[in-house]
Amino acid sequence: MAGELASLLDQLDILTLLILVPLIGAVAAFVFGRTLERARSIALVASGVSVGLAATLVAGFALGGSGTPGNPYQFFHEYSWIETENFRMSWIVGIDGLSLPLVLLTAILSFLAILFSWDVAHRSAEYFGLLLVLEVGLIGVFQVLDFFLFYVFWELVLIPMYFIIGIWGGPRKDYAAIKFFIYTHVGSVVMLVAFFALYFQSGAGSFSFLEIGAVSAGFPWLFQVLVFAALFFGFAVKVPSVPLHTWLPDAHVEAPTAGSVLLAGVLLKMGGYGIIRVAIPFLPAGADYWQILIAIIGVVSILYGAVLTLAQQDLKKLVAYSSISHMGIVVLGFATFTELGFVGGVFQMFAHGLITAALFMVCGVVQHKTGTREIRLLGGLSKRMPAFSALMTSGFLAAVALPGLVSFPAEFLVFFSVYTVWGLWVFVPIATMAVTAAYSMWALQRTVFGPLTNKIPTEHVEDASWYEAVPLAALMALIALFGLWPAFITERILSSLGPILGILGGA
Repeated sequence: MAGELASLLDQLDILTLLILVPLIGAVAAFVFGRTLERARSIALVASGVSVGLAATLVAGFALGGSGTPGNPYQFFHEYSWIETENFRMSWIVGIDGLSLPLVLLTAILSFLAILFSWDVAHRSAEYFGLLLVLEVGLIGVFQVLDFFLFYVFWELVLIPMYFIIGIWGGPRKDYAAIKFFIYTHVGSVVMLVAFFALYFQSGAGSFSFLEIGAVSAGFPWLFQVLVFAALFFGFAVKVPSVPLHTWLPDAHVEAPTAGSVLLAGVLLKMGGYGIIRVAIPFLPAGADYWQILIAIIGVVSILYGAVLTLAQQDLKKLVAYSSISHMGIVVLGFATFTELGFVGGVFQMFAHGLITAALFMVCGVVQHKTGTREIRLLGGLSKRMPAFSALMTSGFLAAVALPGLVSFPAEFLVFFSVYTVWGLWVFVPIATMAVTAAYSMWALQRTVFGPLTNKIPTEHVEDASWYEAVPLAALMALIALFGLWPAFITERILSSLGPILGILGGA
């Protein structure tokens, strides 16, 4: 049955369809979304169809691989775009177990972010249209197999996020939007230079991942060391790793809730995906040379993000700094160059996407209902918002990697892989677990429990609205589902690691 479904999906080119559906939805929202009801309905339908397509993709995914020698990607399609005697550029799409979880995550979070934004009436056509354009860019990054197209979709993501922050953001939105754009664009330019270096060095006459990858083993050692450094810089800005992280807290604090959900939930994963998809497999000698530095950057990001989180009074900024710490775990897992480290790193991206989306929705509900995110002004919200408080408690318990929730197996895999490579040094990053528990439980206790605050008016505070509670409940259900059944994701990741592990084993 799965084989028949996969064959049908191949004929339909479902990956291109996954890009076209939100793109068509975005155009429809811009053109026909003259009222809030119409704009949000168009966006919800388009993103809902994308979720259905992504789920169908998961159902048709074969754990045994593509079955095509030299091509590990499933649902692969290539269409000639520009072709001359010495140069060829094509539309190439395909996925494997590394990209599949991120495509699914993007579709789910886009749909839930749009639902959460049900009451955004200010310039609603542009708002919902830009959210769909953002989904187009994100899904494109995780599906295309051509360096030129990869860069196009990578840059496309910047445009809607810049306007989402700059138009619907907080008091310092202009500063945050410009800082976000400059930082990430500089990283993108460095990445583009590295792509051209790969193209010219390969002599392939194409930007195809497959064609350049086929000759990458012959790249000179010094070339690999230098180009890997450039690629890692470009991807680390997006992760973001310390010291390239300073754009993130500003962007998160000023962005509207849906913007923060997609920024932390998916956009940061572009950096981790670039490391595991491009930097390590294409330049294994360079990865080997910089391995210790990558591990140090991962550990420093984990510790620095966790410690800074302790000092935050803004609930949203607290979650933003925690993202730096948790994405450091991804980088550290990749730095082990082990099967467990790669599986754990990719699974941590998926897990963090679900959890941080829930936490930013929590921040949005607190802001909407109380008018503030200042932890020192809050307290006792469980008395006014019992259902929301239960969801918030569940979200923060997931953030501290409670067993049975999705972050526990992800972080366990990473730390176990670190132990197998560097032994007792694993206790340095593990120490942050205590810090994570400290800031999470402190924020939760001050906000939800204890006596009702008398520092802000609470007489008219109501529980979360249905369009806020439903996305939160859906995320918590997924966090529990994949916490109890992590193999559903890890098996798919593991099925695609053979080529990468083979390259590193021969490096």
